[in-house]
Amino acid sequence: MIVKNSTTAAKMVVVDAEILCQPNVSVEYIGVSTAATVIGDEDLDFFDVSATATSSSRPKSREFRSADLVSVDISRSDSGVRCSTNTQTTIIDSARSSNVIPAIRSGSYTDIGPRRSNEDEHIRVDDLSAQLGSLYNWPLPGAFYAVFDGHGGSDAAAYVRTNAMRFFFEDANLPQTSAVDQAFLEELESSHFRAFLIADQALADECSVDAYCGTTAITALVLGRHLVVANAGDCRAVLCRKGVAVQLSQDHRPTCLAERQRVEKLGGIIEYGCLNGDLAITRALGDWYMKLPFGSASPLTAEPEVKQMLLTEDDEFMILGCDGIWDVMSNQDAVNVVRRELRLHNDPQQSARELVNQALCKDTDDNLTAIVVCFTSPDHRTSVPSQRPRFRCCNLSEDARKKLQSLLGSN
Repeated sequence: MIVKNSTTAAKMVVVDAEILCQPNVSVEYIGVSTAATVIGDEDLDFFDVSATATSSSRPKSREFRSADLVSVDISRSDSGVRCSTNTQTTIIDSARSSNVIPAIRSGSYTDIGPRRSNEDEHIRVDDLSAQLGSLYNWPLPGAFYAVFDGHGGSDAAAYVRTNAMRFFFEDANLPQTSAVDQAFLEELESSHFRAFLIADQALADECSVDAYCGTTAITALVLGRHLVVANAGDCRAVLCRKGVAVQLSQDHRPTCLAERQRVEKLGGIIEYGCLNGDLAITRALGDWYMKLPFGSASPLTAEPEVKQMLLTEDDEFMILGCDGIWDVMSNQDAVNVVRRELRLHNDPQQSARELVNQALCKDTDDNLTAIVVCFTSPDHRTSVPSQRPRFRCCNLSEDARKKLQSLLGSN
């Protein structure tokens, strides 16, 4: 471990016959190995920065990778060192599974930011059965969330938001079953894929939405312990697994090599970092001025990437956010903010608001929208460790106390 620019200060206050001393250590950065080892059953908030773990001595460990240099905040205490790392994306293997159905609750917040108007829209449905009524025939409880980040005006995002429940749960030919098995989940993925294309075609047919107006979209469907995430554009879904950020979606931008290759193969060009020199994204709903007739492959497409996963007992919450959040905050930064707020207040609405406020403080130049979806019940909230500094008390003789008071008085 390499520690640079470390300083130690001591503050002394005379209170009768006691001196209160508070050691402070500030660290600019620490150099760590590119590949670190995380122990599966340990609290990922804490690790020993003075020791190097090896996979041979930890047979149940799983590997994650971070940047060569990560910023850390260190506070000294008698028991050890607490570190919080900032990384863009953390990838870890599947954690242990659980048969417990998540207790879903959510909150959201949106802000216009420095723009003249807010083109973001979003949806929160914690209980799909209550929302859909007789249309809901699945054997497990469900929830649905979405963020739509409009461009070229707010009409496209507003239209998709208004009609989203129809697109995703009526027109998409959802599978009906009494058992949630692999075949059902694969068909569920297919229906979400179809829903994006249905929404895209509806925008083409809607006279009230200009052809130069479009929106990115990310959706998350929770069915029992099953999570299906679909994304077209640069909104993002991030999971908190035992304090570690796990990115669940891929940003569709020209800077993504796979997207660039797809675009160029279909005759599109990347100019000034934008698709055809105009759009900073490579997938979106609407924007029909840039698309070929429906059914033809276009450089700009509404086809989403759909991913499915099984939630575990280690999964605490998920963040859905527009690019206004992720342009100025790393995945881990966002998870740290939300996790801290949940531990303090246990309120996903307040946590989403604080996340947006933090992004505003980092000078984002876009609208901001965040949804926080909690997978644990309030009864399982982890208490927040005390942030009060630890003091050491020393008894002084009468002569020593007078000499100290005289010395302080002369200054």
